[in-house]
Amino acid sequence: MLDIVTRHDLPTLLLIDDDMVSREVMATVLTMSGYTVHTAVDGRAALDLLAAGDCTPGVILMDAQMPGLSGIQLIKQLRARTHARLYAISASDAPHEVIDAVDGFLLKPFAPEALTKMVDDHLPKSQPPLRPGLDPGETIVSRETLAQLRKIMPDTAVRQIYEAIVADLALRINSLKTAIARKDDAEIRRIGHAIKGGCSMAGALQAARIGGVIESGGIEVMAAAVNHLDNSSAVLEDLRSATANLKRMLEGEIHV
Repeated sequence: MLDIVTRHDLPTLLLIDDDMVSREVMATVLTMSGYTVHTAVDGRAALDLLAAGDCTPGVILMDAQMPGLSGIQLIKQLRARTHARLYAISASDAPHEVIDAVDGFLLKPFAPEALTKMVDDHLPKSQPPLRPGLDPGETIVSRETLAQLRKIMPDTAVRQIYEAIVADLALRINSLKTAIARKDDAEIRRIGHAIKGGCSMAGALQAARIGGVIESGGIEVMAAAVNHLDNSSAVLEDLRSATANLKRMLEGEIHV
């Protein structure tokens, strides 16, 4: 069995949308990004879910225009029942009173990255203290993401996804070495952002976490813990180790 566990550092999400396709696509994207997602088909179902105690969300995504309880009336009901951050989504312009009453708004259709960025931008930005070397118990791949992928594609395709991530990480590591040598802070952060985004979407949580550390710390974090014997950044070594862990997982646990 893979030694992978649920992420507990991300907020639980409640997604309210009467359109089945939109609801399922967004739920899949967020689940693959590491979130725990609950869904409701309309406003009344969402309130029932909250009242039953089946869901304690940190973030709520709600369609701004649904049959029945919706719009500003639903927002007021949700605000009265939860302290979750509240975002509206809609296929057309929402009324000004709705936009003013929520914490953010997205117009459908939108790229998956826009949805995850909107949620991520409101998460705490502090990073845990950096320690050279990885925690042996750290999650490598999200169990939920792997299960979701296996529902929609054969194991051969799942393996190809993670093989592509391993290959991409090798390229990113080389690019980071060049950027570090040039002391190019903007490029280091850009590469870290790309690693975090791509690995998060596939549930490669260990590598995604390190990508987030690189993005937030830039050249400063890359130079903070250098092995002076070979002038190698500890963070870069951690990224190499995370890549090797992912590769070993592929070789030993995902059978095709």
